[in-house]
Formats: sequence, structure tokens, C-alpha cells
Amino acid sequence: MLSACAFCTGCSRAPSISVIGSFFPVWMLCLLIGTVLTFVARAVLVRFRLETEVGPLALFYPCLGTLCACLLWLIFFQ
Repeated sequence: MLSACAFCTGCSRAPSISVIGSFFPVWMLCLLIGTVLTFVARAVLVRFRLETEVGPLALFYPCLGTLCACLLWLIFFQ
């Protein structure tokens, strides 16, 4: 039990933001913005007819969303 508590100390300092009086963890904001950026990237790829060039779409878009969310986290909150 004590060793489990030692590993949880890294989770104690999770940054949060206030949205209309409620505090939300920052990773939720990063996930939301990453999803929006993925939709924007899809619109751009469809607009220029490049979506067929990116490979398996079921793998590409979740990876792009994860990449955007992690980059936002690293740039703004680390």
C-alpha cells in the first residue's frame, strides 16, 4: 500500500482550469482542442483531395488527434 502511494505522488499536481466556475483537468481541454484540430486537418485534406494519400484513415485520424493533444499539453502546460 505504501509503495502504491509513492507512485501516485506524480498525480497530485495535475493542472486544472476554471470553466464557468468548475475546475476541469487540463488534459480534457487538450483532448478537446486536439479533436477540433483533427477535424480541421481532415477538412483541409478533403479540400485539397489528399485524404486518399494518408493511408488507413481509421489509424491516421486517431493518431493525429493524439499527436495534437500531446503537443498542446507539452507546449502550454509542461
